[in-house]
Amino acid sequence: MSVLVQQQAVECNFAENDSWIILSAIEQSIKRKIEAVGTPLKDWDIRINYGIKTGFNEAFVITTDKRNEILANCQTEDERTRTAELIRPILRGRDIKRYAYNWAGLYLIATFPSRHYDIEMYPAVKQYLLTFGIEKLEQTGKTYIVNGEKIKARKKTNNKWFEIQDSISYWEDFSKPKIVWGNLNLTPNYALVENNSFINAPSSMIVPASKYLLAILNSKIADFYIKLLGVTRNGGYFEYKPMFIEQLPIPQLKIENKELAQIERLIDNNNYTEIEYIVYNLYGLTQDEINYINSL
Repeated sequence: MSVLVQQQAVECNFAENDSWIILSAIEQSIKRKIEAVGTPLKDWDIRINYGIKTGFNEAFVITTDKRNEILANCQTEDERTRTAELIRPILRGRDIKRYAYNWAGLYLIATFPSRHYDIEMYPAVKQYLLTFGIEKLEQTGKTYIVNGEKIKARKKTNNKWFEIQDSISYWEDFSKPKIVWGNLNLTPNYALVENNSFINAPSSMIVPASKYLLAILNSKIADFYIKLLGVTRNGGYFEYKPMFIEQLPIPQLKIENKELAQIERLIDNNNYTEIEYIVYNLYGLTQDEINYINSL
């Protein structure tokens, strides 16, 4: 065995039934510490779900101007109120940044099949959706509805023509504070959304949300661990799927924990650099391990 191999060799233990990865000595040490002090997110009292699939974004995701036009076409104040409640803000993955988001002024016509909406109660919305006719079908190759009838199956469901694709059971979670993130990113970009905005798939969300979870997810050490679970694509992009996020071990702090209050205060003051070192301390990293994570 060469001197180089003897100097650089690292002993790895591979459990028989577990997936495995070859890591350096310092990477193994960091990984062990993360797993020793944290509880996987999937074992927390939270829900992780994908955003909305409309099956037809061109019709169901609209601009602010189009929303205003639909509301202006309502014939009564009651119809206008019902319609305004149906049309809700939506965020795309590209709108979500680290600790923040930039809403692009887009709205979702939220006709969930599970809500059993009567389109006749929303005549201005019906009038708008009926503008997507057979002429556009020929131009785009997509499937559209004419006069309330299916030309052909717009999506692989039995939904009514005016309903979006997703028939989800967790639609109420979108009205709650949630941690959201885009699917494909170079670095972790998680944000807290406290209003009733929807997010589009394949973006994902965590409910209930907390500033503590937000800080951990946005940390460099969390990203180090999550990226051990998947493959980075060309250009350094990583697909932040729920199946990876839910495996992240996170320390469960009691409500009176001083670090918990400190993290919340630092987020409110936009002091994200100091949060990193608090998180390092929670996982018990040495200075050499901190330097290694910071060098990635």
